Amino acid sequence: MRIVHTPVMKEEVLSFLKPVSDSPVMIDCTTGEGGHTEAFLSAYPELKVIGLDRDCDIQKKAIERLSCFSDRFEPVNCWFNDYLAQAESESADMILFDLGISIFHYQESQRGFSFRSDENLDMRLDKSQSLDAETIVNEYGEKALADLIYQYSEERYSRRIARRIVEEREKGRITSASALADIISSSVPPAYRYARIHPATRTFQALRIEVNKELDRISPALGQAIRVLKPSGRIAVITFHSLEDRIVKWFFKERAGSGEIRILTKHPVTASEEECESNPPSRSAKLRVVEKC
Repeated sequence: MRIVHTPVMKEEVLSFLKPVSDSPVMIDCTTGEGGHTEAFLSAYPELKVIGLDRDCDIQKKAIERLSCFSDRFEPVNCWFNDYLAQAESESADMILFDLGISIFHYQESQRGFSFRSDENLDMRLDKSQSLDAETIVNEYGEKALADLIYQYSEERYSRRIARRIVEEREKGRITSASALADIISSSVPPAYRYARIHPATRTFQALRIEVNKELDRISPALGQAIRVLKPSGRIAVITFHSLEDRIVKWFFKERAGSGEIRILTKHPVTASEEECESNPPSRSAKLRVVEKC
């Protein structure tokens, strides 16, 4: 088994999330390859972790990695918002959300998450669902395509990109990630095309969010997470772009105002310089933590 993803701010998360009962339970809402869960199971011998993930391929890696912990790790293949909606009230000591997409998806999944690959345009975490990135690119109207690119990535050239996509798909269906990346590159000004960040980065983010309805799941899941927490239990959320962080920030502010939770991170915690150097995805990560009153 090859592990390709390094968990972000592992030590910081460990310092904030601690058991509040003698038989502690943690819900890792986005287990991935199991890096955070492994750290917690190693730190707390009495802890049980319920590990959620909708992607069955990456979950198989976590199951193999964490097999040494036996029944202290319970994998569940589901969306985290669905699980939390049905979970028992006041049943968890700690709940962790790491909202980033794993390096596994870019390097090994073969689903077109990376614009640098010649893979089919897919981007589904749940491979049983019908909507994929290829469908969006080839079947959404120009305005709908431009709107979602702007809304989910704040891409300033969203309308130019959408227009070029529509023009190109009239010549033939767009089916690969690399082909779409080339189309996006050709639609933006040269200064933007050759900037530090690849011009397809934001559009690919927007497509991934639309395929998996990522932003729609956050607020409902956080609301249920508060209910599922034991008193004095804590929720930690790691976000990787401003759209996610904005939702989490204002949700926590609203619930703190009603007295349900106490915010423990007045400002989001960010990764150390050392971690940013050794694990580049951590550069954009923000950690917010709250405690149930």
